[in-house]
Amino acid sequence: MFEAFKEPLLPKAKYYLRLLYHVAVAAGIIAGSLLAGVLGYHFFEGQPWLDAILNAAMILGGMGPVNLLNTSAGKVFAAAYALFSGVIFLVIAGILFAPVVHRFLHKHNIQLTTDDDTSEGTDK
Repeated sequence: MFEAFKEPLLPKAKYYLRLLYHVAVAAGIIAGSLLAGVLGYHFFEGQPWLDAILNAAMILGGMGPVNLLNTSAGKVFAAAYALFSGVIFLVIAGILFAPVVHRFLHKHNIQLTTDDDTSEGTDK
């Protein structure tokens, strides 16, 4: 997906398209995660749709639940959804920062792994 170490730096227009693609992927993951939370709060806890949206958005955003949970199924779902939301936060950060970090490393010719090709011609 990204250009290799020896390839030229991607032009700015294509780089911005890559950034846009990563933002779209991140937005899709956020939308899917929010939908899962809304459905969970609505069906496991029996919350009205608006309250389910509010609670799912607050958990996904890291703020915490708004309404008290009354059912055991709702509490188990809320615990799992909170853990899931923490992982999703890290995934989204990785998706959004990957093209920026890659471009920085590529622009400054920083190679994080060693090539076996560099040892050619040397006796061991």
